[in-house]
Amino acid sequence: MTNLLEVENVYAGYVQDLNILQGINFRIAPGELVAVIGPNGAGKSTLAKTIFGLLTPSQGKIIFKGENIAGLRSDQIVRRGMCYVPQIANVFPTLSVEENLEMGAYIRKGSLRSQKDTIYTMFPRLAERRNQRAGTLSGGERQMLAMGRALMLDPDLLVLDEPSAALSPMLVNSVFEQIRAINQAGKAIVLVEQNAKKALLMADRGYVLESGRDRFEGSGTDLLNDPKVGELYLGAAYHAKTKESRSQN
Repeated sequence: MTNLLEVENVYAGYVQDLNILQGINFRIAPGELVAVIGPNGAGKSTLAKTIFGLLTPSQGKIIFKGENIAGLRSDQIVRRGMCYVPQIANVFPTLSVEENLEMGAYIRKGSLRSQKDTIYTMFPRLAERRNQRAGTLSGGERQMLAMGRALMLDPDLLVLDEPSAALSPMLVNSVFEQIRAINQAGKAIVLVEQNAKKALLMADRGYVLESGRDRFEGSGTDLLNDPKVGELYLGAAYHAKTKESRSQN
């Protein structure tokens, strides 16, 4: 299968000659859900921002639908079929839910009713609050709105940067259920996530970053069961539990 996105030997950072990403390689096929995990400072969010054009690589290629988009602006990348949901400041707080969705479709021509109806069906909570100001929503509802707004353009690829950050466990579960539903509807998703176990459990494949490099790659299940990944990134308790489970089987 032809990859939807390929990141080839990419170096990037926030300051010239000081790269956070140190030769990252990454790929995602159409319809895949790929998780990106790793310790704080590993370069997860930097990778998401670089893929979406918020940072320009100093070296390497980012191939999206057969075109090298490295160096393109984010608005140019959006027009090619990719949308990005940042970790924070991802809604317009003074606008209503419905107005936020309409802002997500700013380059779309014609009626937005059908696409809004699709989003409201996917996120019933947003339909109930369509006239409510986004700034008054709960954290989980804001994440749903941010994802819904990104989906207004019906992108081929959705890049989610830490969608569970600062949410309660109940809201985390709700947001992950919505992410799974979006993926099952056919959308490819890059999921940059601090909750490594939940992300890998639902991912087709995953990457583990460390110090700006892709240290491990594999299916979500394989990474969850890899002793090195478990010990280094999923916590000693999880590693011990997994090891005990394997010994019993």
